[in-house]
Amino acid sequence: MKLFWRDQLPLILFFLLQTLLVPLLYWISGEERPPDIILYGMLLSAAVLAAYLLFRYITLRPLYIRLSQPRVQREDRLQPLGEAPLAEAASELIRLYDREYEEELAVRRSAMERHVTFIGRWVHQMKTPLSVLQLSVRELEDEDLADSIAEELDRMRRGLEMVIYTSRLESFEQDFAAERVPLAVPVREALAEQRRLFIKRRISPVIEIDEGAEVYTDAKWLKFILGQILINAVQYTEGAGKRVFIRAYARGPHYLLEVRDEGIGILKEDLNRVFNPYFTGQRGRQYKESTGMGLYLVSEVCRHLDQGLELESEPGSGTTVRIVFREAPEQNLN
Repeated sequence: MKLFWRDQLPLILFFLLQTLLVPLLYWISGEERPPDIILYGMLLSAAVLAAYLLFRYITLRPLYIRLSQPRVQREDRLQPLGEAPLAEAASELIRLYDREYEEELAVRRSAMERHVTFIGRWVHQMKTPLSVLQLSVRELEDEDLADSIAEELDRMRRGLEMVIYTSRLESFEQDFAAERVPLAVPVREALAEQRRLFIKRRISPVIEIDEGAEVYTDAKWLKFILGQILINAVQYTEGAGKRVFIRAYARGPHYLLEVRDEGIGILKEDLNRVFNPYFTGQRGRQYKESTGMGLYLVSEVCRHLDQGLELESEPGSGTTVRIVFREAPEQNLN
């Protein structure tokens, strides 16, 4: 209704101006007219204007309502806006823009799918020579050189893994299978993949998870986000002999998987930005290996899995990351 009055305001103002000009002209010309005749004419004109405005509002009401509430579902957005010429023209314009938008979206979606397919194939092609190199390293006689090369190959493997999982986020629904997963299994698998990193940094994992505990999630994606959390926990922990604690417990109706390290922690001013893509913060700039994508990918995957994510950190005292599952397992927990 407000939009209607704003649209008709110029007409109403011009009508008022015209209404005032009529008695003014009579006064200037010196022609005498009874005031009741002039008032009658003004009221008659006002009645005609009111009838016009009512007709205009009734015929254009759907258009004004749509313009006042632009954020509607697509099927509602394409509904006719009335039979008035202006409403029909607006409806046709919306349908035209929607058709062009859908065509452009289809082109971009097709390009994205081709890109994801290419990235996936490229990563899988790179995995083969990478595996061959990892096997060849074992034959080197110089153990220090072999360890150094193996470490770099592990970094390449982690980088390729990050690339493929990042590309899969765009089509997450097609690469997702939720089921009951024994929580200890993906934890052990993630630790096994990062074993060399733990050994190099001389950091020990401490696992406190009930072997019977199960959660409803996707095992592959859970292992991936655990790997990213563990990599961060180890990379930002200085000093041999420190530990990374991995435990699971119930909290009310939810079940939590917690990873706590004894690392350098995150500065308070960076806490609200660590889940932004490519954000490394002051701590990340101290460690050249930081890409700023690890925690971003963790947050995105958790969002797709409908899992909560909590982070606590204190500079110098370590960081705690919790994955919050929406329901606690049925098993009794000690």
